[in-house]
Amino acid sequence: MVNRKLIRPSLSEIKDQMPRYNAAPRKRVPPDVTNAENYYYIKQMAAKTPMVVKLIDGEEIRGVIEWYDRSCIKVHRQDGPNLLILKHVIKYMYKQNEDQDSDQEPDDVDLE
Repeated sequence: MVNRKLIRPSLSEIKDQMPRYNAAPRKRVPPDVTNAENYYYIKQMAAKTPMVVKLIDGEEIRGVIEWYDRSCIKVHRQDGPNLLILKHVIKYMYKQNEDQDSDQEPDDVDLE
């Protein structure tokens, strides 16, 4: 006589194969980094666009963005030395030609 063992699939395998009717699809979590800021800096650096950087204390710095990283940007100025500006002290920035085109408030790029 042969001793036969009954082989049953595990309960977890059966649950995986059954369709889920009540379970709503989970929403994906939005990404932490969209790279929009990086794209903006690269575009302005490549075009050597004159920029106006408005600081939290109200000071305006005019120049071309030469370099950037996670925490700061380097602004090349014609009328003074190059500056390394920490991003947390920047209120907003805009293209310098937008300042001359209209008397109204320019489109801001908020870094926070």
